[in-house]
Amino acid sequence: MKKIEMIWREILESGIKQSNLPAGNHVFEQKKLAEQFGFSTSTVFAAIKPLRAIGAVMVTGRNFRITNFEKILLFWATHRVLIKDIIYETRVEQPVLEIEGLVDSKTIYGAYSAGRILLGTAPAEYDKVYVYADSKKNLQQRFPPKPGRANFFVLKKDQFLTGKTTPVSQTFIDLWNLSDWFAADFLTALKEKFYGFL
Repeated sequence: MKKIEMIWREILESGIKQSNLPAGNHVFEQKKLAEQFGFSTSTVFAAIKPLRAIGAVMVTGRNFRITNFEKILLFWATHRVLIKDIIYETRVEQPVLEIEGLVDSKTIYGAYSAGRILLGTAPAEYDKVYVYADSKKNLQQRFPPKPGRANFFVLKKDQFLTGKTTPVSQTFIDLWNLSDWFAADFLTALKEKFYGFL
C-alpha cells in the first residue's frame, strides 16, 4: 500500500470516530500526521493535494479539515489497486470459517472475513478469504500451493496495520475493489452500520 493511502486511511478512521461532530470540524495538523507516521511533510501534502482539488478537505495554514467524508472514501476506493498487494494465493478445500480458524494470531483478516467480524454477521455467503500478513511464509506452510481457482489470498501488511481485522475504511475499500457479486451486500451493510452519518 502506498504511503498516501495510509494517510487517507488515517483520515477516514479519524473521521468515523469524530462522526458525531458537525461537518467541517474534523481537523488535522499536517505536521502531526507526518510525525505520527514518520513521513515527510511533502508526503502528507501529496496525500492531501488531490483531496483538496475535489473539495473533500479544506486547507487552512498548517491544518486541514474534512468537508466531504464520502468523497475521500470514494476517491481512495477508485485509486486502490488491491491485486498489487497480493503476495500469495492458493486453493483451500475447506469452508471459509474453517480456513479463517486456521490462520495464526499475527494474521489480520481483510475483505469478507473482516466485514463479517465488524458487522457481527455475514450479510451474504462468501467463498474467498483475504488476509494481511508480514510475509507469506507461515501461511504458505499452513495452506500449501494447490491447483484450481484460488480462494485464499495473502496481502502484504503495511507497518501501521494492526488489530484483528482491517479498519472499517480499508475493509470497505478492499471490498469495493472485488468483483464478486456478494461484495455489494457487504458494502451496503458496512455503509448502513458505519457510515450512517453520510
